[in-house]
Amino acid sequence: MKEIFDVVIIGGGMVGAAVACGLGGSALKVAVIEASPPVPFAPEQAHDLRVSALSIASKNILATVGAWEGLVARRVCPFRRMRVWETAGDTEFCSDDIHYPELGYIVENRVTQLALLERLQAFANIELMCPATIKSIDYAPGRLSEVELEDGRILSARLLVAADGGQSRVRQAVGLGVTSWDYDQHALVIYIETAYGQQDITWQRFVPSGPQAFLPLTGHFGSIVWYHSPDEVKRLKALPLAELKDELVAAFPDCLGQVEQVLAATSFPLKRQHAQHYIKAGVALVGDAAHTINPLAGQGVNIGLLDAAALAEVLVGAVKKGQDISDVAVLKRYEQLRRHENLKMMTVMDVFYQVFSNDVLPVRLLRNLGLGLAERVLPAKHIVMRNAMGLAGNLPKLAKAEPIL
Repeated sequence: MKEIFDVVIIGGGMVGAAVACGLGGSALKVAVIEASPPVPFAPEQAHDLRVSALSIASKNILATVGAWEGLVARRVCPFRRMRVWETAGDTEFCSDDIHYPELGYIVENRVTQLALLERLQAFANIELMCPATIKSIDYAPGRLSEVELEDGRILSARLLVAADGGQSRVRQAVGLGVTSWDYDQHALVIYIETAYGQQDITWQRFVPSGPQAFLPLTGHFGSIVWYHSPDEVKRLKALPLAELKDELVAAFPDCLGQVEQVLAATSFPLKRQHAQHYIKAGVALVGDAAHTINPLAGQGVNIGLLDAAALAEVLVGAVKKGQDISDVAVLKRYEQLRRHENLKMMTVMDVFYQVFSNDVLPVRLLRNLGLGLAERVLPAKHIVMRNAMGLAGNLPKLAKAEPIL
């Protein structure tokens, strides 16, 4: 059985589902293929370990496509302040300084995905296939590409959208290469219960072994990200949770407050990867399929959602002009909007990582001086905040809360 679609999105995670919602209500017939349905949400559930700091631009995207209400109906944790420090250098950013109610929101990835998948099912032009497993991908530039599912269905597509993660099967099938390298650090993510109630601050402290970060969650809960050498993260992760709590309390600053208990932990290696091209005839890469970034500032999901917004805008614009959405000239507009912006963000994160991972005395003095200056030079401080909130650069319409239909 063969079905013909204008767009087949492979991957129904946050970014793939956001592309679909961006195309919702358009003249395009869209299929979304997702292998694993997310577990339904219940308010009494413990928080997931996988959370993201969504920027104001990401909130705008989610709100404009109609998914934000679904997040709020589940749970989100807004934060107003962000603190960064190391010994003498210290700076704190506050949303009040630039007249915004929040700097961003800590949200479980599953909550964002659930809200987007729920929203896309309201659109008559979108079909969600979940759970669905891909058997093969037959890329045919200049013609209809085909995706065969394990259940025997064959989907023909004018455009394949790869939203299937860092090991993207689509990217490999169509022959788009990547440049990548590993950082010599892993991140240990720890879910904790604290004596403090919900806080309105996220912070990051830099120590010689690597950054230590706190992300607030709803209620008396928080998420810790502890960057360290691979061997040390392996050792810490293997400890019983009560012993891990003791290590955490000994290593982290007093502003964390009393840790009542460690509830769960996981880890992942730090890796940078960037596709050499985001597009070919009839193919576009978005999110982790196009780039993975150092998680220091939590921008991975945010730049993925900006990809989604930009691609949806380009495709809707092409349809309005009667243009072929599989044409390289059309898809190049998307690549031009996003690849340079993403590369800039990746480079800034790399510089930040290298500077703050360096314990050479002159570098340490300079970064402390820089943090101190950032606290006192208000125009520069406001620029940093606007960038962190996703409010700077060449933004797609959805990120500015502007509809594209």
